[in-house]
Amino acid sequence: MHFVIFTHSLVSDWNHGNAHFLRGIADDLIRRGHKVEIFEPADGWSRTNLLRDHGPQAIAGFERVWPLLRSTQYTEDGIDIDRALRNADVVIVHEWNSHDLVARIGAHHAEHPFYRLYFHDTHHRAATDPASMGAYDLSHYDAVLAYGGAIRDIYLRNGWARDAITWHEAADTRVFGPLDREKEGDLVWIGNWGDGERTEELREFLIRPVKSLGLKAKAYGVRYPPEALEELRQAGIEYGGWLPNYMVPEVFARYRVTVHIPRRPYSNALPGIPTIRPFEALACGIPLISALFRDTEGLFHPGTDFLCAADGGAMANQIEAVLSNPDPRGSLIHHGLKTIHARHTCAHRVDELLAFASPRRAVAAPGGST
Repeated sequence: MHFVIFTHSLVSDWNHGNAHFLRGIADDLIRRGHKVEIFEPADGWSRTNLLRDHGPQAIAGFERVWPLLRSTQYTEDGIDIDRALRNADVVIVHEWNSHDLVARIGAHHAEHPFYRLYFHDTHHRAATDPASMGAYDLSHYDAVLAYGGAIRDIYLRNGWARDAITWHEAADTRVFGPLDREKEGDLVWIGNWGDGERTEELREFLIRPVKSLGLKAKAYGVRYPPEALEELRQAGIEYGGWLPNYMVPEVFARYRVTVHIPRRPYSNALPGIPTIRPFEALACGIPLISALFRDTEGLFHPGTDFLCAADGGAMANQIEAVLSNPDPRGSLIHHGLKTIHARHTCAHRVDELLAFASPRRAVAAPGGST
């Protein structure tokens, strides 16, 4: 089959976690013999910031790890939609694309209904910015691919799409797996800072527990203002800056535990959506403790695959328990890896994609698919 994907960026994961899953999906499709063409805007903010901060060698690093993957840069006033979609069987348009481009591709599909057209949503904006998301013209899209049931339900409840399918993210296990390395610290956290409520979440579930336990810890990510860096320094947390996602297994292997701190929109309005980080952590075999995550969709086995912490005090207690006793560490590693390889690899998601995107699948009537 011939897949065409419009994404914000394939080559850059600077503040762009959606690239992680896309790379794994595209790589798996190509290795199975499918043709995959990927388009990304030449002036996308993720790529622009990556090149500004780290230069072209950052993109060269991506190309070394994913030698089969390449993208075509375009400008919106210069792209030939008809040419880009010629001979396509499946077209996937990510929600970070502009309203105009989404509408133009939809209009093309209305006149050329020979391919499947999907809108891929992997963000919380359907709940936090409904005006923007509701303004997308999806009238000619076959379905929305929503990375959680809560997102799927928003599209159907609001009548934004004719159909919506739950398509969770997953770990690219060709890249993400356990490594045997000498430990150099206790705890590592990988994520971006943000502001407002996000700052309070990180203080409660990362900074204060690390400081109270006197841990050797390190944080990676972008968008850390000077005051955030000072808070990390006062807590004894080293700051590592941007980390290419293909280096995450190497970093996880050098620490004894990690934490997941989802943004409150996910824990409050969008329960059951873990984002990509827990999938990757479990795939790398590092014990994981998660704050504020309710597994309403039964993706994991909370308490067995990872531990949960309802507040900062519980987070500190769980971290201490994992670090002080090898038994729970070994059990968490074993069960987490087992769950990922049984249910949550990019290969599993490609199987799902091929099943519902098959030409034999009739376009569903309004009401939603799961």
